[in-house]
Amino acid sequence: MSIEPAVRRYRPDDRPALDDICIRTGHQGGDARELYTDPALLSTIFAAPYAEMEPELTFVLDDGTGRAVGYVLGTADTPRFADRFRDEWLPQVTGRYPVPTEAPTTPTEIMVMLLHHPERMVRPGLAEYPAHLHIDLLPEWQGRGFGRALMHRFLDELHGRGVPAVHLSMVTANVKARAFYDRLGFRELDVPDPATVTYLGRSTARD
Repeated sequence: MSIEPAVRRYRPDDRPALDDICIRTGHQGGDARELYTDPALLSTIFAAPYAEMEPELTFVLDDGTGRAVGYVLGTADTPRFADRFRDEWLPQVTGRYPVPTEAPTTPTEIMVMLLHHPERMVRPGLAEYPAHLHIDLLPEWQGRGFGRALMHRFLDELHGRGVPAVHLSMVTANVKARAFYDRLGFRELDVPDPATVTYLGRSTARD
């Protein structure tokens, strides 16, 4: 009997898969392994801290064999998470990724700088959208309704906790991702940012 892919809660043994998914979708939705020699770097910023500090809000798409092939994860309280990131997460990873002493010039150096500035998560104009999320699927699992299933699971969890709205940031050039978020009811937020990202938000209530 075949086992169907399904969304389930994260387990600690999913961690290597999270790292792999993150690096393989880390360049405008495509493979970033040629940009970053350390395959765990992106996950250390955008996936692993959520799975460790807020596992109750971390969900994966299981391919039916126990292997995670996609995930959605985030936090219900962005300012609180940024504080925990600095106080609890950075001490665990600074030995591997030391604080930069010079202005970053390479993709790796830029990401390490982001790692050490969790306050970047807290932006003006986002107070009404206290939660935020990251969602990624391996390419062969995209376009099949699984991203929507992951997103609905996350939104339902937030809504059940009384969290009114959620936001995300995305690389503006990733037009495929933007179309996905638009279909799910996310709308652009007026958030100033000097980088090349766009902020989107929506209610956690189902339409």
